[in-house]
Amino acid sequence: MIYADNPYTKLLHKHPYQECKCCVMDTSDPWISFDERGVCNHCLAYARYLETVGTPKDRERKLEAMISGIKARGKGKDYDCILGLSGGVDSSYLAWFAVEKLGLRPLVVHVDAGWNSELAVNNIQNIVQRLKLDMHTLVIDWPEIRDLQKAYFLAGIANLDVPQDHAFIASLYKEALKYGIKDILSGGNMQTESILPDAWGYDASDSVSLKAIHRKYGTVKLKNYPTVSTLEKYVYYPFVQKMRVHRPLELIDYKKESAKDTLKQSMGWRDYGGKHYESLFTKFFQAHYLPTKFGYDKRRAHFASLIVSGQMTKDEARRELEKPLYDPRELVDDKAFWIKKLGLSEVEFERVMAAPPSFYTDFANNEKSLGHLKMAARVAKRLFGKLRLQPPIR
Repeated sequence: MIYADNPYTKLLHKHPYQECKCCVMDTSDPWISFDERGVCNHCLAYARYLETVGTPKDRERKLEAMISGIKARGKGKDYDCILGLSGGVDSSYLAWFAVEKLGLRPLVVHVDAGWNSELAVNNIQNIVQRLKLDMHTLVIDWPEIRDLQKAYFLAGIANLDVPQDHAFIASLYKEALKYGIKDILSGGNMQTESILPDAWGYDASDSVSLKAIHRKYGTVKLKNYPTVSTLEKYVYYPFVQKMRVHRPLELIDYKKESAKDTLKQSMGWRDYGGKHYESLFTKFFQAHYLPTKFGYDKRRAHFASLIVSGQMTKDEARRELEKPLYDPRELVDDKAFWIKKLGLSEVEFERVMAAPPSFYTDFANNEKSLGHLKMAARVAKRLFGKLRLQPPIR
């Protein structure tokens, strides 16, 4: 087990050790629970989700209704929808699917947070050029986002990707507002990312939490960094601006490997090796920081999502988990690059890695208000059918 030598195992993991009978999620998720058969709460939640999606015909009808509405609202405009493109599998396939299969006219937005791999840049360029799309690249102020990312690292919490993810979410909403676009396409889907323990992170859209961490550890004033408040995300954009967020990949038989094959053949797309590894920051954070400091191997969640959706067997996942997260020589290079790019010293880095972990609850946050707004939004959705609640947009 990757976390066997972690000095904070008793604090971070549930005991005694247990792995789900169906997937590979285990007690490295301290909030995991198992039924009398040994099946985890994540598998049970996915089974409940399947009960709500309907038959293939039901999903086909929902997709047709979604596309008809998008096209009607976008009639006479330059674009009928907007989507974010990172160069990863889901967003890349979404762009291809939206244009080639759905006949939509999306404005593509790429948010450059300063950590794109060369491979991701090439993937993005190929997709935009081959699909003949307009793309707006929004470059986040580097001194500001670096200071935020460094603040999150110094805080010692699990989800270091929040500054990057929050900027993506806020930028997409702001671009949609700027161009009068009412429909946002998200590559989020339950088939490949249904499982991600809440204990391993926290909502990236909570600007209260983000600003609290930055106040304590940051040194650069945030003048240009884009933010979105909880009220904006759950009230202003959906109700006042009447924006809708759609997840079309959930309405098709979306398979990760098939999607990769399609992209390779039609878009010249190349694989980058891991989920969200199109960002060098995310690669090091997921493959070294999390397992070393917290004992969290996010591959478990990624593989578990593929297992419950029938895209991977448990034995296949276990074989993959036996493989090292990093090539030792590559780790040396990436670590040195990561430390230098964030403006850290070796001493600072090692001090944070050795310190006890922190949690989002150690800082001011908007969790209670967020919960109330989500509940109110769900009620509004049932009553009016107009609000589309989705996880953070990637």
